[in-house]
Amino acid sequence: MKEELDKRIQAFAECLYESKHPVVFTGAGISTESGLPDFRGPDGMWTRRDKGLPPRPMTEPWDSVEPNAGHHAIVDLQQLGKLAFLISQNVDNLHLKSGINPDLLAELHGNIAKLRCTRCGKKVDKSNDALTCECGGHLVRSVVDFGESLPEKDLMLSFEHSRKCDLFVVVGSSLVVTPAADMPAEALRSGARLIIINQGETPFDHHAHLRFHEDIGEVLPKALKRLKGFMGLFE
Repeated sequence: MKEELDKRIQAFAECLYESKHPVVFTGAGISTESGLPDFRGPDGMWTRRDKGLPPRPMTEPWDSVEPNAGHHAIVDLQQLGKLAFLISQNVDNLHLKSGINPDLLAELHGNIAKLRCTRCGKKVDKSNDALTCECGGHLVRSVVDFGESLPEKDLMLSFEHSRKCDLFVVVGSSLVVTPAADMPAEALRSGARLIIINQGETPFDHHAHLRFHEDIGEVLPKALKRLKGFMGLFE
């Protein structure tokens, strides 16, 4: 079993090394190792809701939660020039906390730490306590509620990079919420390889070139270490 996982991690690292325009797509599953709940896992928020159970209580406030090894591995990809774009369904601010370049990030569902200008769309830190943007527009919460439209610029860039990529890596998403779940289909239509790291099943499992059900923290850091070896950056 360990040998088979090792072969998949080796193949993952080779895909990263060969890729010219890799895109990473993250869902709630990447943040569970930081102590945040996911949605569709065995004890996820929506799973508990469907069972008539309340959400699992948080042990600490959302804004005090820190990025984990999975988040830091994606930052390593950025530093190695192996991250063309990062698409996230998460609102927890952990990608920005970990050091991701905001210009390489689309947060499709907003961010609990950011406010959004209703006029120009600019995002500002919630901690600034500002009510209006520099352009004069009104600042509102950036988190997207059910039924609301996703941020236009983030959505446009996400589809654009999904079509341009040659490698699409899904990390911790069940890929059932649209339009975000349409993005791996766009990547596949463009001829990209698809890699999925998620404990639960997804509708794209039979299309994946590599499939990992293991913990994200077990897979991503090891793949990054192999990638660095390919690049001559031995630790």
